[in-house]
Amino acid sequence: MRETDTAPRLVVSIALPAEADDGDFVASVVDLINRVYADAEKGLWLDGADRTNPAEVTALIRAGELAVARMGGLLVGTARIHRLATGEGEFGMLTASPLHRNLGIGRELVAFAERWARERELPRMQLELLVPQTWTHPDKEFLHGWYTRMGYREVRRSRLDEAYPALLPFLATPCDFVVYHKPL
Repeated sequence: MRETDTAPRLVVSIALPAEADDGDFVASVVDLINRVYADAEKGLWLDGADRTNPAEVTALIRAGELAVARMGGLLVGTARIHRLATGEGEFGMLTASPLHRNLGIGRELVAFAERWARERELPRMQLELLVPQTWTHPDKEFLHGWYTRMGYREVRRSRLDEAYPALLPFLATPCDFVVYHKPL
């Protein structure tokens, strides 16, 4: 790249409601999320288990809960952002395109989610991390460290099958989900 060239700017926003009716956009979101999670959670789920589907993504867009990151108009990341019944903000389904790693996409999506929660005067942000019970998953260890450096602290650990029993048939290994909070 020449000195006069500039990289496309990263823009994070809530997906527009009309994008719920754009089949190509929904398919690109589903594909990105499922590709990222297939790699990041390899060994946790049985083969063929997808993280999401078009109906779920369409519902998230219609509810105003899907943040998308774009560079030069290209979808490069996602996060689900919503308010929990207990009053916390929560983000999940955080993804960054494998072709665009180390550009700060994840960090910008988390910052966007935290701003979203602060604007609604929510006291803290929550996230959940799925981890295997009997072995160490390198991606999960990385994420634990990354979230901790951003100020998130573990507040609870539960067996996934106790919290989300419907997911049990899809697990390839026993897992816990770890809940993190960050005061805002």
